[in-house]
Amino acid sequence: MLIFIFTFLLTLTQSANLESAKLEKLVAERESLHRQWKGSESIKSGIFGNRTKKDMIETKEWLERILAKDNQIMDELKMIGAIETTVISQEKDDYKTITLSLEQDVQALKRALSEKDKEIDAVISSRRTLEWTSVIFFLSSLGLGYGLYQSKKKIN
Repeated sequence: MLIFIFTFLLTLTQSANLESAKLEKLVAERESLHRQWKGSESIKSGIFGNRTKKDMIETKEWLERILAKDNQIMDELKMIGAIETTVISQEKDDYKTITLSLEQDVQALKRALSEKDKEIDAVISSRRTLEWTSVIFFLSSLGLGYGLYQSKKKIN
């Protein structure tokens, strides 16, 4: 299971690197479009150095390209955000599964420990019974021996 999780995270990391590279490429393309737009702003092909309608249309087209590139960048950022959200929720589920498994293991160990404690108590109880029986036997033997000694002493 750990190998599966590791492989999954490695795959996601590699895809995140690819997504980051794609995002960097889109930003670089946008910067290039911005420079070209700035260049088209400076073009003045009209009379007396004024801008013509054609110049303004060309500038507007550059702005539309920049806007389209911005939309692509936003879409990419949304996709990266969705991937990160998915990864986080998957990791959360994985941790929940691991935690649940560990809790079940702890409960099983507690049950086993409780059973062993009961077995130990039973052994101790039987050992105490044997000890008390031995003490009673010893004391009764001692009393009987003392009684026999007294009766022999009275006879002699």
